[in-house]
Amino acid sequence: MKLSRRSLLRASAAGAATLAAPAIVRAANPIKMAAILDQSGGLELLGRPMLEATKLAVSEINAAGGLLDRQIELIAYDPQTTIQFYTQFATQAAAGDRVDVVHAGITSASREAIRPVLNRFQTLYFYNTLYEGGVCDYNNFCTGSTPAQTVEKLVPYAMNKWGKKVYIIAADYNYGHITADWVQKYVRDNGGENVAVEFFPLDVTNFGPTIKKIQTEKPDFVMSALVGAAHISFYRQYGAAGVNKEIPLASTTFTLGGEHKLVSAEEGNGMIVSFAYFEEIDTPANRKFVSDLRAFSSEDINYISETTARSYEGVHLWAEGVRKAGTTDRMAVIEALRSPVSFDGPSGTVTIEPKTNHLVQNVAIAELRDQVLHVLETFEAQPPSDTLLVCDLDANPNQSTFYFENGLKAAGIE
Repeated sequence: MKLSRRSLLRASAAGAATLAAPAIVRAANPIKMAAILDQSGGLELLGRPMLEATKLAVSEINAAGGLLDRQIELIAYDPQTTIQFYTQFATQAAAGDRVDVVHAGITSASREAIRPVLNRFQTLYFYNTLYEGGVCDYNNFCTGSTPAQTVEKLVPYAMNKWGKKVYIIAADYNYGHITADWVQKYVRDNGGENVAVEFFPLDVTNFGPTIKKIQTEKPDFVMSALVGAAHISFYRQYGAAGVNKEIPLASTTFTLGGEHKLVSAEEGNGMIVSFAYFEEIDTPANRKFVSDLRAFSSEDINYISETTARSYEGVHLWAEGVRKAGTTDRMAVIEALRSPVSFDGPSGTVTIEPKTNHLVQNVAIAELRDQVLHVLETFEAQPPSDTLLVCDLDANPNQSTFYFENGLKAAGIE
């Protein structure tokens, strides 16, 4: 279906209008924040709880008196899992709404679409989603975990548990391709064999041919970096074929959108994952966060994952930077954040790593049993060592580059 420019603008404006109302009552001279997170179009499993967690953090800060004696006004847009809308709404947030900070993006493609826009308009940007590493941008804070923090632990754990032969399946975009490269590196580093690698567009739902290939190749386990609602079909089809009982699964992404609550317990049992946060973390801070978010949210959140918790923590990290700077001036806040700032949140203590504007954070490995994740091993204060291979903003702050190829080369990945 083709849309005229006028029709496209009308449709996108309608998408924005449903969410663009502030999450709080407008106050005089507010500090403005934009959230651009998919509420429809395929990635809403992740985007909806991320927005609710963002709203909760803003509500908490405002209830405590705001920042610098000013309230935060949250303006939220739904880009509908469409890159063009991401670019349009980032432009509107920066140039039209004149926001002080933008918290946005789920896929790496969305991040790379809006990052140059926000740099051009000199608007501070937080990306609160785990990703493949390699962003080196003074204006951009990446708070999600990277492969060196999670995948590096997950691969050898799964190999020690199940064996050395690994079949890799991944989403067909930056995250999937680069994460697959990291998986292959960690498999080789641990004396394993990469049997095959396959990539799938985000709208693919038929995995029958691939499941047959897996059965033929007989790997010791499958490593999945599939993403989004359509890819849940793989786990259902894999379980329906009974292959999960013969060839187990590990994943760098499963459970992020509560997928384990949407498949049966039998289909998910035994899967191993690694993230910087699990809803099941048993600490007072996390129990309070889980309770508060469910009570606050207008959405039915079936699982609170890393992307949701980190959206909440990302807002609080930014707020700590504003308090420390004593102003909302972008450069002053950036300098304060990089001083560095820390926040004790539901995932534990998270701290800005100033050479990369990423986080030092705790990560864990967990096993899925009867739709509940059981933490098996925890690794505290893990640095973003993959991005540190290529990024040093202390030495060269005038950067706004995505070094994914250089990062792979620096890690010895051809």
